[in-house]
Amino acid sequence: MSEESAKIQSRLIRDLEPIVAVELERHISVQKNWYPHEYVPWSEGRDYAGPLNGDAWEAKDSRLTPVAQDSLVLNLLTEDNLPSYHTEISISMGRDGAWGNWIERWTAEEARHAIVIRDYLMATRGVDPYELEDLRMAHMSLGYQTPYENDMLHTIAYVSFQELATRISHRNTGKISEDSIAEGMMQRIALDENLHMLFYRNTLSAALDMEPNAAMRAITDVVTNFDMPGANMPGFGRKAVQIALAGIYDLQQHLDDVIAPVLRAWNVFERTDLSGDGIKARDELQAFMDETYKAASVFNDKREVHFERQIARGIAPIRITN
Repeated sequence: MSEESAKIQSRLIRDLEPIVAVELERHISVQKNWYPHEYVPWSEGRDYAGPLNGDAWEAKDSRLTPVAQDSLVLNLLTEDNLPSYHTEISISMGRDGAWGNWIERWTAEEARHAIVIRDYLMATRGVDPYELEDLRMAHMSLGYQTPYENDMLHTIAYVSFQELATRISHRNTGKISEDSIAEGMMQRIALDENLHMLFYRNTLSAALDMEPNAAMRAITDVVTNFDMPGANMPGFGRKAVQIALAGIYDLQQHLDDVIAPVLRAWNVFERTDLSGDGIKARDELQAFMDETYKAASVFNDKREVHFERQIARGIAPIRITN
């Protein structure tokens, strides 16, 4: 980060604090408290093999399709890395005043997500518990480090998109689970993610008004290099492909349901306060969006061919239907 960028970041952290305080108060006023244990069918649970001499897990125990299992595991392991996310956000935003109050609140709310998903999977025997724990250990041992170290603007731009992406992934995972309990649980989590997105989106909107060029550069950098925080977990690539094929989260949704609405909320392409690098960044963003829409169209066509081949072989495609 250049000296000038560092000065802008420092000034913004100070000047945005009243906005953060207002957004935190708004968040608390609309966020409804909920309890993970109420969403878990404990009566379905039984002891596992091991010290308690219970029943060994078998694949037939799960009522979930393989893609629903993959998606729930991916979502859970992503949530598990909360300690790393807390560290990265704290470093970039600081823990003083309203910033620190928000970070602690956000962390406490996010922790519920991993609690409830894991408890659901264990009670219902939804996935192999040994494989899940081995993956958790491997993923958390890698941790997470943002590519935008000590950079509040890039961090807030990133989480504005990431929280919305997670909301969509959670919601659609619930839909494809074909289990009303899982669907209700994932809808509850998705509500949290949407409120978190609103906090970050509104905060960056204020930053755009204060420092439009620097904020525009951060937005473009994030959009053109976006990766979900779980991208480094073992087996992520295979799971992501299956999840995209099923329509849980794919490139078209990323563009239409995540990137585009957030950019509209920031009025990115209609702003008249950009200059220099801000205009350059916006032009780069537009070019990237145009190319990515083409790539999404290619994937959509290939997916339809894939499903047609499955149907021809007597295989019913697993995909979300609206």
